[in-house]
Amino acid sequence: MIVSHHKITIIRYRKPAKPSINEQLQWLGSSLGLFGIRDRDKSCFRIFVELIKNSKAKKPVTSDELAYRLNLSRGTVIHHINNLINSGLVVHEGNTYLLRVENLTSLIEEVEKDIKRTCDDLKEIAKKIDEELCL
Repeated sequence: MIVSHHKITIIRYRKPAKPSINEQLQWLGSSLGLFGIRDRDKSCFRIFVELIKNSKAKKPVTSDELAYRLNLSRGTVIHHINNLINSGLVVHEGNTYLLRVENLTSLIEEVEKDIKRTCDDLKEIAKKIDEELCL
């Protein structure tokens, strides 16, 4: 049996009033809990943007390619890629990486489905616990 675990944090930030595309991407990623305070050089953000571009073109990318393009160490790329995989936003195919789906709208729809499934499971278990406790 294969068990899939995804950890995603949804943070409610106020949307920027008249954002540029860069600010919109930053807001989206921050709202998904992808970019932390410790990421001072915005390496996760830069990796995320590269993955968006490659997914749109349907071209998986290796960690070495990302490291070269973004002038980052392979270790930094792997660290952020693993976090993106753990969030369920990125998939690993062979030695390449790609967003889970081709575009951001579909990505958010998939996240929404994941959240709904998790909430449904929580409600089911909560109901069973309530029934057991009420005996």
